Amino acid sequence: MSRPKKVILWFRQDLRLHDNEALTQALEQGDELIPVYIFDERVFMGKTRDFGLPKTDKFRAQFIIEAVQDLRESFQQRGSNLIVRVGKPEEILFELAQKYNTSWIFCNRERTDEEEKVQDTLEERLWSIGQEIRYSRGKMLYYTADLPFPVTHTPDVFTHFRKEVEKYVRIRPALPTPGDVKPSKDNIEIGEMPTIADFGHESIDFEPRAAIQFKGGETAAIQRLEHYLWETDAVADYFNTRNELLGEDYSTKFSPWLAQGCISPKLIYHEVERYQIKRTKNKSTYWVIFELLWRDFFRLMAKKNGKTIFQKGGPKGEIDPKWRNDVRLFNIWKEGKTGVPFIDANMREIAATGFMSNRGRQNVASFLVKDLHVNWQMGAEYFESILIDYDPASNWGNWNYVAGIGNDPRENRYFNILSQAKRYDGQGEYVKHWLPELENIPREKVHRLDTLSFDEQSSFGVKLGAQYPKSMINMGKWAK
Repeated sequence: MSRPKKVILWFRQDLRLHDNEALTQALEQGDELIPVYIFDERVFMGKTRDFGLPKTDKFRAQFIIEAVQDLRESFQQRGSNLIVRVGKPEEILFELAQKYNTSWIFCNRERTDEEEKVQDTLEERLWSIGQEIRYSRGKMLYYTADLPFPVTHTPDVFTHFRKEVEKYVRIRPALPTPGDVKPSKDNIEIGEMPTIADFGHESIDFEPRAAIQFKGGETAAIQRLEHYLWETDAVADYFNTRNELLGEDYSTKFSPWLAQGCISPKLIYHEVERYQIKRTKNKSTYWVIFELLWRDFFRLMAKKNGKTIFQKGGPKGEIDPKWRNDVRLFNIWKEGKTGVPFIDANMREIAATGFMSNRGRQNVASFLVKDLHVNWQMGAEYFESILIDYDPASNWGNWNYVAGIGNDPRENRYFNILSQAKRYDGQGEYVKHWLPELENIPREKVHRLDTLSFDEQSSFGVKLGAQYPKSMINMGKWAK
């Protein structure tokens, strides 16, 4: 009688049971499944590549811990368990494979530099004991095999990419959630779930001003999808509200769960399609799918352009001589003390919550790069550190766009911060929400504090340079 085929399923940024191709294939080809998640010490306790920021700050660390715990509970409900370790995946997985004499390790392939190095190192070690990695895909809406072009020939302009895939490619159905997960019969120590304190972070206090209190995990992700579509019908107004700045439902807020793979983009797509049939189909419902296409595009660009998306000159290889590694200016921007209320409000929000609206991200990035002339990589690494929804391809792709070194067909993309503030925060509600020291400033003045007289400053209880900083740039240039 042949021995049972034991397989390891290595969870990475795919923390779910539904529509998980690696899980499906592992169950098809293995007799016993050993599910494993490893908190990579370099990711959770390391520093960013060039500027030494915490690689994973407390908000995302907490979110991932919650997501892994939720995944463990899902396995426990099915009579199995999730093995959890802290360390280096290429070492721990090799040891587990060797000790328990497994046949293969299954995982969903990652496409950016640091993740590829880990999986390549693990693969080489496994070959030494006659085992191998079997890769699947787990992050994209489309299968690369279904695309009408090879990855290396992906159109460099999003509109061209979108038109081609929408015309020729069908979205495959989401894979079902398995009932039987073929528990391992080996007595493997499951490992304790770490806390953010184990990674050197202080506990997170509830932030009452936050747009939403994110909770990691597949369970919370599906609840959010249900809420945004079926409970509130917010999806039917997404196009009109997506650039707003306050509130739980102005945007989908799916991004943290998508980034960690707690929810599948295919599940979102098909649920939106079902909503269009059952409730309504309009520009808003399409625009949610449109945003999912952007995620695929950035992932394909990351694969096509490789390491260049992280380099100062980007895919274009063009470096602006004005860009400086100015730590003083960077810190003023990071701390929300620029004296430009719209910028500072957004930076205070991200510092307090790990989240910021897409509109805010575009503005603060443009300000850092185009107005302060700070090296865009410093901003990209800060976002990598603090964002609860950090995704390498999307984050670095978007910063490439802002810096003008990506695939953006628009030359010299620049945001007029004053115009943006008046358009998206005309009443000053967002600014006052995050900068309470400005609560007495009238709406017509709140975005132009530089025009306040000394008497007005006294009357409104805000002395520039004391209660709130003076603007570090001449705001008048935006009013011309």
